[in-house]
Amino acid sequence: MRRDAIRRLDAAAAAAPSVHERTSDTWLARWLSRAGYRRPNAPTLFVLATAGCGATGLAAGEIYRLTLLQPLVEMAATAPGSTADVINAVLQGGPWILFVGAISLPAVIVRTVRRKRVAAIEQDLPLALELFATMAEAGLGFDAALERIVRARDRDRPLIAEFVAFQLDMLAGLPRSQALRQLARRVDVPSLTRFASALIQAEQVGASIAETLQHQAEELRQRRREEALLQAQALPVKLVFPLVICFLPGIFVSTLAPVVYQMIQVAGSVVHSAGR
Repeated sequence: MRRDAIRRLDAAAAAAPSVHERTSDTWLARWLSRAGYRRPNAPTLFVLATAGCGATGLAAGEIYRLTLLQPLVEMAATAPGSTADVINAVLQGGPWILFVGAISLPAVIVRTVRRKRVAAIEQDLPLALELFATMAEAGLGFDAALERIVRARDRDRPLIAEFVAFQLDMLAGLPRSQALRQLARRVDVPSLTRFASALIQAEQVGASIAETLQHQAEELRQRRREEALLQAQALPVKLVFPLVICFLPGIFVSTLAPVVYQMIQVAGSVVHSAGR
């Protein structure tokens, strides 16, 4: 059974590789792993993509400097006051802006994927914890409940994929506590880390897993509710900037434009009559 489990682990390594199989301990490999890029060649591909984007940025900057820079500088020279100097400085730094933006593109993509992954895990975790607690109260063990959750949910979801990797670690012979620690280290999400820590502590002290999971689910939902309330309270402050920048100028123009137009007409008529 041990050999069969190891063969299954090797067969599933491409889809959901485990931290137990890490080939590199560099910070880049760990950073990419937390975003879901866990193939052995992921750091190499990231470095190549960054170099390719940097070369593309240099080429785009050179094209910009040779074709667009001079016409844009001539157009900006007509701006009043010191605005022309500011616009000219920005235009002169255009090639460097293109280079920095291009070379940062792979890192931005990885950070975006990581944020989406964390959001998906935090969205699915409360339901998974409640299902764990319900099935544990019904008499199912943790492994049997986990198997039912994995079968019932879509394996494309990040949380289910991590649970599959946890099952593979268990089948390969790792103790449950060590597999849970690797799960928490692999995902690096605070809510899942607390879940793993609570399970390890409950297993060590002999506490009820059902009560522990139910408490974790309630705490996680309460925390998400508090975060939603904080975002709702911060919304009026965030609305001040688009209100001042976008709405108030339009309101001023729509309300004061007729008055200003009438004043200009009256002033024009007075000047015209005085000229006669």
